[in-house]
Amino acid sequence: MHLAISLARRANPSPNPHVGAVLIKQEEIIGQGFHKKAGLPHAEIEAINDAKKRGYDTIGSTLYVTLEPCAHHGKRTPPCVPAIIKAGIRKVVCAMKDPNPKVNGKGIEALENAGIAVKVGSYEDEAKMLNDVYIKQITTGLPFVTMKVAVSLDGKIATRTGDSKWISSEASRRLVGAMRDRHDGVMVGIGTILKDNPRLTCRMKGCRDPVRIIVDSKLRIPLDVNVLKRPNGMVVIGCGNDFDRSKKAKLERIGARVFVAAQEDGEVDLKKFMKQLSDYGITSILLEGGSALDGAMVDAKLVDKFSIFVAPKIIGGQDAKGPIGGIGAALVKNSIVLKNLKVEQVGTDYFFEGYADYR
Repeated sequence: MHLAISLARRANPSPNPHVGAVLIKQEEIIGQGFHKKAGLPHAEIEAINDAKKRGYDTIGSTLYVTLEPCAHHGKRTPPCVPAIIKAGIRKVVCAMKDPNPKVNGKGIEALENAGIAVKVGSYEDEAKMLNDVYIKQITTGLPFVTMKVAVSLDGKIATRTGDSKWISSEASRRLVGAMRDRHDGVMVGIGTILKDNPRLTCRMKGCRDPVRIIVDSKLRIPLDVNVLKRPNGMVVIGCGNDFDRSKKAKLERIGARVFVAAQEDGEVDLKKFMKQLSDYGITSILLEGGSALDGAMVDAKLVDKFSIFVAPKIIGGQDAKGPIGGIGAALVKNSIVLKNLKVEQVGTDYFFEGYADYR
């Protein structure tokens, strides 16, 4: 199962889940595979086909797979259960049930009805972290949001003059490029656009650029900023209800998408905007927002994971900004606790990453 999970990490099949599969017979690996891309064969089919290509007989084998095999027809792919039955596999070990209502338990039931032994729960925690994005989207209808921040050792994201280049090391910035490649979208507030004029691209050769998402309640974004160069539907702007309609039309004419998601005060309703992004096909977001947007997202409990780069630098200054604004916790006991925390050194920085546990 550990190998199956490792295989699953090799691709980003968004919006489909990460799935890896390994076939074992007489204590020997006879086939392996993973789901490479939406529309391509699922991991179970890849493993069965791999075994056949290598000249192995799959009858009587055991299949280890990171997610419950499906028994329903997808948009472009057939179900896996009939192929498993046809291959003569005698036992299936799956790490977790599929939370998708179309699958949830139905694949296991179909396998058992065919006389195949099924075991569920091997490496379940690891499998759930592997598919944290898929689980969040399929169970809530909202994208999985990872907040990325780079701070000094004393918790500042910029000096008192607003200078922030560069707090983190070059190695950390390369890792951020890889993180952008793994997410469907990268999101910032209009303040970041006006101050830094970023491109919000991957910046790494061979990586795909994410959809650029901008929270801009009054559509203040200039038409000549870097992020709007050749948008081609890859720029999505969320606004409130106090904006120039002609500006919205101009943005849409150059290829940007504008979603109106207003709350009562005219500002952007972030949860409504998240739902619109999910409906647009965005399942994962890397939030690089600036303290105001980051704080609003945290206050709304819309951040699922925190990725924090800490540089060995002291900036100081009571007017130097911290990473997360908003209302925040009134009491320390109500602070967000990070679960499954991992810590590693990246260049000269330290990288902390964990899941949000809201109190």
